[in-house]
Amino acid sequence: MDKILEGLVSSSHPLPLKRVIIRKVVESAEHGVDEAQCEAMFDLTTRLILEGQDPFQRQVGHQVLEAYARYHRPEFESFFNKTFVLGLLQQGYHSLDRKDVAILDYIHNGLKLIISCPSVLDLFSLLQVEVLRMVCERPEPQLCARLSDLLTDFVQCIPKGKLSITFCQQLVRTIGHFQCTSTQEKELREYVAQVTKVSNLLQSIWKAEPATLLPSLQEVFASISSTDASFEPSVTLASLVQHIPLQMITVLIKSLTTDPNVKDASMTQALCRMIDWLSWPLAQHVDIWVIALLKGLAAVQKFTILIDVTLLKIELVFNRLWFPLVRPGALAVLSHMLLSFQHSPEAFHLIVPHVVSLVHSFKNDGLPSSTTFLVQLTELVHCMMYHYSGFPDLYEPILEAVKDFPKPGEEKIKLILSQSAWTSQSNSLASCLSRLSGKSETGKTGLINLGNTCYMNSVIQALFMATDFRRHVLSLNLNGCNSLMKKLQHLFAFLAHTQREAYAPRIFFEASRPPWFTPRSQQDCSEYLRFLLDRLHEEEKNLKVQSSDKPSESLDCSETSLQEVAGAGKAALLTEVPCTSDGEKTLIEKMFGGKLRTHICCLNCRSTSQKVEAFTDLSLAFCPSSSIESLSFQDPISSPNAQDEDVMQASVSGPLEESEVYNSAIAAFVSDSVENEKSTGILPDEPHCTENTSVPTESSKILVNKVVPQKPGSETTPSVTDLLNYFLAPEILTGDNQYYCENCASLQNAEKTMQITEEPEYLILTLLRFSYDQKCHVRRKILDNVSLPLILELPVKRTNSLSSLSESWSINVDFTDINENLAKKLKSSGTEDAFCTKLVSYLLNSVVVHSGISSESGHYYSYARNITGTEPSYQLCHHQPETLAVASSQSHLLGRESPVTEQDLENKELSKEWFLFNDSRVTFTSFQSVQKITSRFPKDTAYVLLYKKQNSTNGLSSNNTTSGLWINGDPPLQKELMDAITKDNKLYLQEQELNARARALQAASASCSFRPNGFDDNDPPGSCGPSGGGGGGGFNTVGRLVF
Repeated sequence: MDKILEGLVSSSHPLPLKRVIIRKVVESAEHGVDEAQCEAMFDLTTRLILEGQDPFQRQVGHQVLEAYARYHRPEFESFFNKTFVLGLLQQGYHSLDRKDVAILDYIHNGLKLIISCPSVLDLFSLLQVEVLRMVCERPEPQLCARLSDLLTDFVQCIPKGKLSITFCQQLVRTIGHFQCTSTQEKELREYVAQVTKVSNLLQSIWKAEPATLLPSLQEVFASISSTDASFEPSVTLASLVQHIPLQMITVLIKSLTTDPNVKDASMTQALCRMIDWLSWPLAQHVDIWVIALLKGLAAVQKFTILIDVTLLKIELVFNRLWFPLVRPGALAVLSHMLLSFQHSPEAFHLIVPHVVSLVHSFKNDGLPSSTTFLVQLTELVHCMMYHYSGFPDLYEPILEAVKDFPKPGEEKIKLILSQSAWTSQSNSLASCLSRLSGKSETGKTGLINLGNTCYMNSVIQALFMATDFRRHVLSLNLNGCNSLMKKLQHLFAFLAHTQREAYAPRIFFEASRPPWFTPRSQQDCSEYLRFLLDRLHEEEKNLKVQSSDKPSESLDCSETSLQEVAGAGKAALLTEVPCTSDGEKTLIEKMFGGKLRTHICCLNCRSTSQKVEAFTDLSLAFCPSSSIESLSFQDPISSPNAQDEDVMQASVSGPLEESEVYNSAIAAFVSDSVENEKSTGILPDEPHCTENTSVPTESSKILVNKVVPQKPGSETTPSVTDLLNYFLAPEILTGDNQYYCENCASLQNAEKTMQITEEPEYLILTLLRFSYDQKCHVRRKILDNVSLPLILELPVKRTNSLSSLSESWSINVDFTDINENLAKKLKSSGTEDAFCTKLVSYLLNSVVVHSGISSESGHYYSYARNITGTEPSYQLCHHQPETLAVASSQSHLLGRESPVTEQDLENKELSKEWFLFNDSRVTFTSFQSVQKITSRFPKDTAYVLLYKKQNSTNGLSSNNTTSGLWINGDPPLQKELMDAITKDNKLYLQEQELNARARALQAASASCSFRPNGFDDNDPPGSCGPSGGGGGGGFNTVGRLVF
């Protein structure tokens, strides 16, 4: 019969005929057949099954074998013995390799046929050994899946006792070696099905023998934590995660994170590979285990691992959001990684460029699941933008993309952030390397944050973009000098010419940091700017004194101390009343120095006192809302009642008092009392009565204070012009702020006015945004939006015959003369003696923005553009003739927004190129972004403004014969500077090469890969770090005052 069957299957007869004959052969198995005939038939069918040339032959072999084995069970038991099976497993069958899946399928079917025979027990014992050997040989997924099928059907073949643990461990290793190189969907589905069979086998063993679970998991961790570069464990290990009981999470994570034998490099590798598991389509609970491990590492303060892994894998996790099968888990892990990474925006900024395209893609498909996902993603993005609010250039496209989705409330955002934050910050982060790339497309160089130094960076960039100032600094010949100005020149030169994307200003920071500023703590940028300008001014003045042949000639300029406007510190002043001659002025005086006259009139005896002081910036308090619409006042010089020539009759009632010393360590802020006074139009002040001018009572009038009726329902946004008007408006000194009049020899009500008598080339305005709440004893930030005029008109009052008075308290008159004699010297003659107001036009040059809701934290960045002294001039409004200026209304005396047409602004100024400087990041922006910054990001408010005098002809450049070389660019650098820059650029190229080599080894390195210089204030945690613009806590941060 075997010969007939063999001839039949190899013949060329029609297939239907063959099937009929095969049916007869199968039926013949029911009849008696001798043992030899049975064995011959078993040999033939085995050969057909294992070596059949086509599916028909293999099918015939299975049918005939099953029929003969069923009816001739003893003969088949004798044939399918232990020796035969062992030979198949160890040697194969003829030309068939022992690892061929057909052999396992044959054994599987054979076991089914003799399951009721006693000899099967011997086969089970044999297979317990052989299957262990097979998994140790790392079979391919297909073979391993067939083995899993066999062991699932015949659990008796699974090794027992200690061997079961070994078997599970080896099976885990085998899974870790699985690979699929195909990209065809059908083959990928088969591959996933094969892996699923193997993982299900492990699950069944873990349930049957719980003692095998923990060793198996240990083997999983050993595989994924391996630092062997020659082996990359398969992502198919993710298939095992769904079978691990969730109740074990706490115990397992604690064991892993506290095990001293687990090195940081191994843990980093393990966590990275677990995150890779998010790509496995059928894996469940991977996100839960990944998040649990992240939390476990945070609990034991292994932040270096968390930082490394987050920065390395955050983009991969984000990319998994594109795939529906793994999207829920990927979003969960992404949310945790971003929300817990609160010390730096670096991780969030890695995915920011990809958010808009993802949102647009899912918005377009219109699926309900996509909409639900976008709502969740939008909430996450809003939380991150809230926490790192100082990057409008990055966030504006995202805000536009997600504007149709609900925005979470501030309280919800704070709750989410507080629940996700790490509890502390690693102290070893400062030693990590920076990851830098080439110079940005803007051509500008950023400044690396050295640890909460954004206050310095924003100020330096604003000064650097003050083109005339920069060019004069770069043109100075400072060879052989180690001054602060030399260091500033060095810094400016590098900002202008380095190839680096960002420069680390360490030397300049150490040299310019005020001694009372705590290193690595957030500080007030306005206070730093005042200190810096004062240092540069004093330094240059002292150098002039030292180099002078006649030191005594400079005594008038060196009696010094910083002057301060009486009261609330309205203006930041130079350390002296500067010399009159331009040639004797320092560079700071020529660029930023102006003069301010303070005039106080006693309302009892009408005597007046005047004082002129130099300033480098004006600190503008916020005016009460009732004063925004209009500021109605009359100053004693320009009002009709003050124009009588009797105004000039003076009597000196006492000697000149010493001026106050300005303490630059105390930053100006609006106290609670100031706010209370201002609400009624009164500013507290401490007057300095030094020179009294008596005004006849018949021409005297009591002047009104600043309070004016508010228009019903008016809620206009105040502008810088309004704040400047408020600064210059008269103040009535009453109550606790009464003025001590030497003429009356008592405290009296008085009126104080201030007038700018000499304008600076660059006008620096500081908006006093930080107030002190005396009830709560906390410092608060005033978050009011302020309109920033692109063109500002500054009212400057000048006089001819009183020019000597405008220089100082110490006027050149004989103070032994009083009353009549002094009146003769100061008596006016017609309009020549009258004060005239000139409106000087200024163009907005730069804006330093403070991001945050608290004075104790925040982040600084700046907007700036290039403006030179040769900007084209266009008149915004016509000045009144000088003869009319005397009687002009207060609106002409005050700075105001310019009545230019919208078209003029758009064509001439709005088109100018603006830059956004945010520490190491520099991007293009527009004036519209500057204008909308607070409306788009309520915590981001303009703080320090720098205006450039328009079409300046009387600045330093007009007196410098080389100024013509600077019109179209910066002056050429001195050789010493150029050599230093060239050397650093070469070093930079070498660093790039070394970094490229190091990145290849970084994954296996245990060293920290965190980069404190990449973004804002990473080390230590402070105002720009965990609170970065958020105004509150994180990492147990000790609050620092912004000022």
